[in-house]
Amino acid sequence: MNPPFLRRVASPTRLFCILVCLLPLGAWAQDGSARAADLAPATPEATETPANQPDADQVQTDASAPPRFGITVETDGKLKPFVLRHIDLQRFRTLGDLDSSELNRLLLAAPDNLRDLLGTQGYFSPTITVSRVAATAGGKTPAPPLGDVRIVIEPGPATRVATSNVYFSGDILSAEIAKPQRESIVRSSQKAVGTDFTQSRWDQVKSETLRQLTAERYPRGRIANSLSDIDATKSEAHWYVELDSGPAVQIGEVRVVGGERYDTLTAERLVRLAGLHPGADYSLSKLQDAQQKISDSGYYTSVFAYVDLDQDGTNKDSAAPVVVQVKEGLPQKVTLGVGGSTNNGARLSLEHTHLQLPLIGWRAHSKLQLETNDQLLSSDWNAPIQEDGWHWLASGKLARQIDDDTTTSGLRVSAGKSQERADLDRRYFLQYDRARTVNTESELASSDGYESALSLNYGWTWRRFDNVPFPDRGYGLGVTLGVGTTLGTERKPFFSTQARWLGYWPLGGVVREDLLAGLTRGEDRPADTRSRNGRLALRLQGGAVTAETSAEIPDTLLYLTGGDTTVRGYGLRDIGVEESDGTVSAGRYLAVASFEWQRPIWSDGIRTEWESVVFVDAGAVADDPADLQAKVGVGAGVRYNSPVGPLQLDLAYGLDPKKFRIHLNVGFSF
Repeated sequence: MNPPFLRRVASPTRLFCILVCLLPLGAWAQDGSARAADLAPATPEATETPANQPDADQVQTDASAPPRFGITVETDGKLKPFVLRHIDLQRFRTLGDLDSSELNRLLLAAPDNLRDLLGTQGYFSPTITVSRVAATAGGKTPAPPLGDVRIVIEPGPATRVATSNVYFSGDILSAEIAKPQRESIVRSSQKAVGTDFTQSRWDQVKSETLRQLTAERYPRGRIANSLSDIDATKSEAHWYVELDSGPAVQIGEVRVVGGERYDTLTAERLVRLAGLHPGADYSLSKLQDAQQKISDSGYYTSVFAYVDLDQDGTNKDSAAPVVVQVKEGLPQKVTLGVGGSTNNGARLSLEHTHLQLPLIGWRAHSKLQLETNDQLLSSDWNAPIQEDGWHWLASGKLARQIDDDTTTSGLRVSAGKSQERADLDRRYFLQYDRARTVNTESELASSDGYESALSLNYGWTWRRFDNVPFPDRGYGLGVTLGVGTTLGTERKPFFSTQARWLGYWPLGGVVREDLLAGLTRGEDRPADTRSRNGRLALRLQGGAVTAETSAEIPDTLLYLTGGDTTVRGYGLRDIGVEESDGTVSAGRYLAVASFEWQRPIWSDGIRTEWESVVFVDAGAVADDPADLQAKVGVGAGVRYNSPVGPLQLDLAYGLDPKKFRIHLNVGFSF
């Protein structure tokens, strides 16, 4: 069955509205069939300019010059600023040599210009009166020489979208595998039904249907025809879009351009791991995922991936190669950093990165970090990724933590394999820990000497956020399980469990139905899909080390909490097991909860990059679950959504110490 714009015969009134208010955007058929052009409300084509009347497209005005005439508009409140901003008369107000007769000729064309403008907002039956009135000087402002132009507009009924129809041609019409894609496109177009007609909404529907078509399997897709049929008598708009998918595109070989120093096999594997293996259907989201994976590998300073849809310019049915253009990073890099935090005060860091270690070809990142309370020396080594997405890793860390009178020195060495995906990370590793705790004021908070342990661990992290690093909706869950033994004079087995959860729930407003259909990376959403009331955020964290009471477990495997990212209102690692002499030591059980209301700040109806935050945090540490007693902090803050991630500044009050603390947190990670 042909789309309506191939077989409908419009009434004279309806045809007139379409011809006046719509511009052709589609292509005419070449087979002799009578096809209607893609039409949309816009300003009519330029007509011949009367003698001595300025051409609107060629007017040269001086914005600093005093206006030759004023403009007053009397109409519906929401239309008034729109009319004042876009009416053609505004372009002539500061024209220095504009005289009265030329202004009168401009006023003759003003009603047509206003009807075109109102048509873009869905008002096709307005009553318009344009007149000149003598201007009166107001205060210190002199009256305009040519008086005021008074515009009175009765907009009439607003046109609403009655139907929105999408028709298909090409491979997508009959391909069974494309059925979900067809249904998604149709469902998306139906969201406009019942809303007020505007030119921008009509353009958005067309661009969104085309985007959904070209995002999967059909990158050559196009809009063959489109029509916005305005029924002025009923104040209804009927929308029709015909999409021509063309042939489906399958992925071919992977070509890496610009790779000389590092093995391009890693980039090729990352493309295939993203789902773009030879013979697979084209997918824009998978292509973007592959580009991000290659960029995150650390070997390249810039990455651009695309599918060459017409590599030889002739054969459109052959598989399309994936082309990855890269700019390689230097083999070694040294970074000196100076900073600070509300947790640890001033910070000085020195980092060294080696992208290709001699003999083994692994990537190594080493770091020396000196802070007021913490000192750290670490090195992380990662092997090139394998065909299945896993890679070997090894790390070593020397650390010293100072908490008031307590100093904890520790060594940690681990080795294992890891697999990182957009929605799920998995890791298993063997870990050796050795630590000693010394408290200058209390023997109860000190260890008997160096305590060590060996453990085998498995962890996974699952993420389902709609938009990182600024999520409005979604959740993440991370779990790590370990089994090990102490290595002291008496070897005691132990079992460790760690879990963390982060969830976001929008409060009211419009939320896209497919927010969770994508993976972590997500897509940028238009502003009207985000809730004006913001979102609620819930963060939970728990941990347990189960062993005999006499087992000498290194303190670096036990728990302390408090600080910027855990329980605000308390200092870093202030919450632990309280000894009889008042000191605090690490414990075997941990429970932390945080509840936030994050609300965007609006200015003149526009959502800014700033948000207000109110929160309640609670945390507890103990050697026995029955002894867990929550330490609570409450407060408020502001958050700025910067290009590098959220920057949050909080003022928190700890109910237990009865003190205020300032906390600073940068970035989003889970």
